[in-house]
Parts: sequence; C-alpha cells; structure tokens
Amino acid sequence: MAGHSKWANIQHRKGRQDEKRGKIWTRVIREIMVSARAGGGDLAINPRLRLAVDKAKAANMPADTIRRNIDKATGNLEGVQYEEIRYEGYGIGGAAIIVDTMTDNRVRTVAEVRHAFGKHGGNMGTEGSVAFQFRHCGQLVFAPGTSEDALMEVALEAGADDVVVGDDGAIEVLCAAPALESIRQTLEGAGLKAELAEVTMRPENLVELAGDEAARMQKLIDILEDLDDVQAVYHNAAL
Repeated sequence: MAGHSKWANIQHRKGRQDEKRGKIWTRVIREIMVSARAGGGDLAINPRLRLAVDKAKAANMPADTIRRNIDKATGNLEGVQYEEIRYEGYGIGGAAIIVDTMTDNRVRTVAEVRHAFGKHGGNMGTEGSVAFQFRHCGQLVFAPGTSEDALMEVALEAGADDVVVGDDGAIEVLCAAPALESIRQTLEGAGLKAELAEVTMRPENLVELAGDEAARMQKLIDILEDLDDVQAVYHNAAL
C-alpha cells in the first residue's frame, strides 16, 4: 500500500459525506440497528455497536435518536428488520470491488447493484470472486505530520499488527477487527486521535488506474455509494 494516497481518498470521502449528510444518518442508523440486534444494546460489551454510536455522534445525531434505534433493534420498540448482504464484482481495468449493503428488500438491492455495475463499465461477480484479494481488519488512519515513532510505539504495544506510512505522510495502524476499539482507546489515551477508525476490507494489492480509466472507476464507485441500501464500497484501485 506504500505510495497509495490514503489521505486524498479520506478527504474525498469526507467531502462526499458532507454533501449528503442526511444519507449518512440513514447508514449509521442501519449499522446501529444491525449491531444492536447481533450483539445486544449494551455498549460496554458490544464493540461494533460502540463504534456505530461513535459514528452517529460524529455525524451530530441526537442521543435520543441513537437510543430509539437501539431499542428498535433489541425488541423494545417496533422497527424495520435489516439484513446484511455483500456483493462482489469487477470495475474498470479489472479492479476488484466489494459492496456491503443493509436492506429490508434483497430483490430490490441486488437489482440496483447489478444495474450500477452493468451501466458503468463493471461486472457483478459471484460470492467469493474478489474477497480473497482483501484483508478484513481494523484500520486507523492518522493525518500527515503525526509522529511515526510515537504512534508505532503505542500501537504495537497495544496489540496492533502493523503500522504503514504512505508516501503522502498519512499513517495507517492495522489490527485484528475485534481489537480495533481497545487499540483506538489506548491511542487516544496517549493523545493520538485517528482521523478514521473502522473495520474495513483492505486490499492486499492495488490496480493502478489513470486518466479516463481512473475517472470511470471513480464514477462507478460514486454511483454504488449513492445507492440507498449501500453501507460501504471497498476496492483495490489506486486512482
């Protein structure tokens, strides 16, 4: 991943999130409900829910909205039931794409995802067709200028697997997915706050795209991210 402009990608994501703040709430609410249904409504023993609630707070979601959706998911209030479905496929130049969705209507969702792939130069694949090219892990990204030595010392002591410095100066801390929350708390306790902390599908190798191919790939990614049922899009394209 060295040389990949991780920081530029984060800034692009943040800019798009600012443009569609209402949709961010919808996605976070779905994540809260699925996390609470799977692991219970107690933040102290459900790290996935705790991470979702942190995202909700970062998006300025009111506390009563957060609690109401946790209650819906745990059966204290009536609510919609969502299921998680992952789709895989190929984009421009053979770049691999994973699309994670949460939906109450899988027929609608698969039709929309397939249409987006087909219309914008991609191809839907079968389950497992590209997932082997990604690593499921916890990822914390720190801004350029963060002390690499200080970050590495604290992160590795806290149980992180690796610390990766990009050519753009951004620093990634990688860890096992279940360890993300405890490592994040340890780093913050040491005064090291990540710009991004999430469980992700991190590409093992990158496909370099430039010019028209890069523009077309970015368009496909944006279209997929804009679908109502899509929670996250992962890819291995270096644009």
